[in-house]
Amino acid sequence: MLKLIKMTVNGKEVETAVDPRESLLDTLRNRLGLTSVKRGCEVGECGACTVLVDGEAIDSCIYLAVWAEGRTILTVEGLRGPNGELSPIQQAFIEEAAVQCGFCTPGLIMTAVEIVGSGKRYTREELRKQISGHLCRCTGYQNILNAMERIVNETYKAVGQD
Repeated sequence: MLKLIKMTVNGKEVETAVDPRESLLDTLRNRLGLTSVKRGCEVGECGACTVLVDGEAIDSCIYLAVWAEGRTILTVEGLRGPNGELSPIQQAFIEEAAVQCGFCTPGLIMTAVEIVGSGKRYTREELRKQISGHLCRCTGYQNILNAMERIVNETYKAVGQD
């Protein structure tokens, strides 16, 4: 038996019927076509499926779609500017060569969005801990940390806290 849920996804009100056992990952990918949300480990350990729910980074593979009722969901597709331009976080990942195969990138970017949204300044070691739930087999994490450190510091300075 399907259950009708309403949520806001990437700024748009969405209403869809879901199986009560369905993960948010499956709803976003299969019902809404948001393919930036990757299917990785399916047990909440690799971070490839990370999205923001009400501003908090979660593993959508272990988060039931019915729990998203009334909530605000943000995926990488929701980061695009009005003319399709990349967000500053995405641009930092490109400029710091923090992408190779790209499979883990959307989840890492969503975690970076949460980090930047916190308004806090982080040391490199603190950022390393923040991304510890993400697995990347290509970059060796250094360029990912460079990109995150850069965008966090730029954002921190832009809001006049430095």
